[in-house]
Amino acid sequence: MSESDKLKALRDRIDHIDDQIGKLISERAACAQEVAEVKKAGKGKAVVSAADSSQSFYRPEREAQVLRKAMERNQGPLSNEEMARLFREIMSACLALEQPIKVAFLGPEGTFTQQAALKHFGHSAVSLPFPAIDEVFREVEAGAVNYGVVPVENSTEGVVNHTLDNFMTSNLKICGEVELRIHQNLLISDVTNVGSITRIYSHAQSLAQCRKWLDAHYPKAERVAVSSNAEAARRLKGEWNAAAIAGGMAAELYGLSLLAEKIEDEPDNSTRFLIIGTESVPPSGDDKTSLVVAMRNEPGALHNLLEPFHRHNLDLTRVESRPSRTGAWTYVFFIDFSGHADDPQVSKVLKEVSGRAADLKLLGSYPKAVL
Repeated sequence: MSESDKLKALRDRIDHIDDQIGKLISERAACAQEVAEVKKAGKGKAVVSAADSSQSFYRPEREAQVLRKAMERNQGPLSNEEMARLFREIMSACLALEQPIKVAFLGPEGTFTQQAALKHFGHSAVSLPFPAIDEVFREVEAGAVNYGVVPVENSTEGVVNHTLDNFMTSNLKICGEVELRIHQNLLISDVTNVGSITRIYSHAQSLAQCRKWLDAHYPKAERVAVSSNAEAARRLKGEWNAAAIAGGMAAELYGLSLLAEKIEDEPDNSTRFLIIGTESVPPSGDDKTSLVVAMRNEPGALHNLLEPFHRHNLDLTRVESRPSRTGAWTYVFFIDFSGHADDPQVSKVLKEVSGRAADLKLLGSYPKAVL
């Protein structure tokens, strides 16, 4: 068989497979519509807002289970992550047939937070930018959107304190998490004079993440911190002596070119984002729990707080202290650990810690990041 005949046979086979895939996706979408109809019938004639309607169809624990199964069944040659992303988009499109999920994120458009929102909810979700983290919290609390996405910690620069502070006064719950590999790029516009760059815009965290690279390549350039990387990219138009540090999404959105790629100092630089909502999430089988604890100001307070976790063999993934707003030189502790609040072992620990603490607030139990 000639090369052209082999290629034709392979292409015919691909066409046949594509036909099967298309039919199966349509069948899945129709099944998802039936699920939605069953849920609608279960609600009867109760008046439900658009936001509540979308939220009733989207189940974080169910979606996490589907993505994990897709990865477990994967036989290659696509990576597990690529396979999960394909299923993520299929589920997003199926959900949007009834009512697209509305998601608030820390804007403007083109930020890493928007990238995290789309990674978690898929591109069929409606993502809405807001200029501040507390505004994202307010939109979710008001019911204007279903969920919010906010950054909480970076592997290089640590926690985002503003996000933690909002949890101290909000009744919202953590419904999920997203881990995003952060690649920083040096961007220029079509009027930039590459040999005369004297100013570099970016978010303060991104400037810090690229400190060594900037010291080596642009030691004399002024580093200007702005509200977001997307804002840095937006400022470049018309500035012939400026550049910006931002991600590829911002470069595409604002029509910029990449002068240098992956300039972050740490190659495994990543940021963790939290999904915030109004409802508790049932167990998915591989979960994480977050809480904030205020301890009495006494010797051994931190030991008394952590000892039950050690004794019951619960894996602590993060312990972070923040100044309390109720008194000078007192602190609260943000704690993440593996397990769900409904697990019997976790329930025992929470009850014991609550008895030792001045105050305990469960921020949520939610599926560990799949993507």
